[in-house]
Amino acid sequence: MKITFYGHASLGIEISDINILVDPFISANEKASHIDINTLKADYILLTHAHQDHILDAEAIAKRAGAKIVSNYEIVTHYGNLGIEGHPMNHGGNWNFDFGRVKYVNAIHTSSFPDGSYGGQPGGFIIEGEHKTIYIAGDTALTMDMKLIPMQTKLDLAILPIGDNFTMGVDDAIIAADMIECDKVLGYHFDTFGYIEIDHEAAKKKFYDANKDLMLLGIGDSIDL
Repeated sequence: MKITFYGHASLGIEISDINILVDPFISANEKASHIDINTLKADYILLTHAHQDHILDAEAIAKRAGAKIVSNYEIVTHYGNLGIEGHPMNHGGNWNFDFGRVKYVNAIHTSSFPDGSYGGQPGGFIIEGEHKTIYIAGDTALTMDMKLIPMQTKLDLAILPIGDNFTMGVDDAIIAADMIECDKVLGYHFDTFGYIEIDHEAAKKKFYDANKDLMLLGIGDSIDL
């Protein structure tokens, strides 16, 4: 499993030659100006919620690449009305895709499309593939529901928001890592704009002092699990 960071909360995941994009907000992110969305491969696009900074490039990429949208019922219905195929999910549900198993889990946030219309309830994803399991939290506050995750699965990596203000910050992300029993964390949803700028070294030190590993990838950089 290969994971690429495309800035903000945008990720690329490669599992068994299948390409997955998560929350593609790239073309309007000045920090990701070197990423050309027209070159990105996508068989699936997973969307955690409907805010513009998570769905901006979903329509264009899905139509070009023929990708299937995976999200909550309301978001999948929205894209279905645009002629894009999708797979609807809701909280607590699992589905076996050709790349592995996905569970849609709770997130504490809001969700609306850029025009203000209802975007369903926000969520996160647990993805199992190639004998690895990752948790993509989406935009969320710290929530006791995270304690449910290790009751059913052992995580190899947690991808957690750390930018604060709109989501968890670093301190709450450390508590979240304890709740989900995963000490290997990839931080995201930080630095894109002023409200969520962080001190990288201070964040890494806080994780280190808590006996955890915080990875902060450069935009376009990847890790292999």
